[in-house]
Amino acid sequence: MKRIFASMALCAVLLLAQGCSEEAPSLRVRNDYSKKTNVQLKPAAGNTININDVAPNTSTAYQDVSETTFTATASVQGENTAPTVTFGTKNDYRYTVVLTNTNPPELKVESEER
Repeated sequence: MKRIFASMALCAVLLLAQGCSEEAPSLRVRNDYSKKTNVQLKPAAGNTININDVAPNTSTAYQDVSETTFTATASVQGENTAPTVTFGTKNDYRYTVVLTNTNPPELKVESEER
């Protein structure tokens, strides 16, 4: 009987620990536009992240970031516009900053739960 109770208690602790763990938010850049782009991701506090030379119709790898507000600005090769978007990040979510295939190009953010 004591073994059953101990096993049940251990399972409960493991389930609680697993349910409480959070993964840091992560983000990547996807370029749906026809020209190469550089994207600057400026957090509310901390170091700016520069993701350069994102080729047309490609995505970068995800990278972990902090929970904060970011302002993303794209510098598109051969374009005079610099689209910008501001968004917040939360633990347990992945974000994709998308340069749209529109004229002029725009930035939008897609998110998904991990």
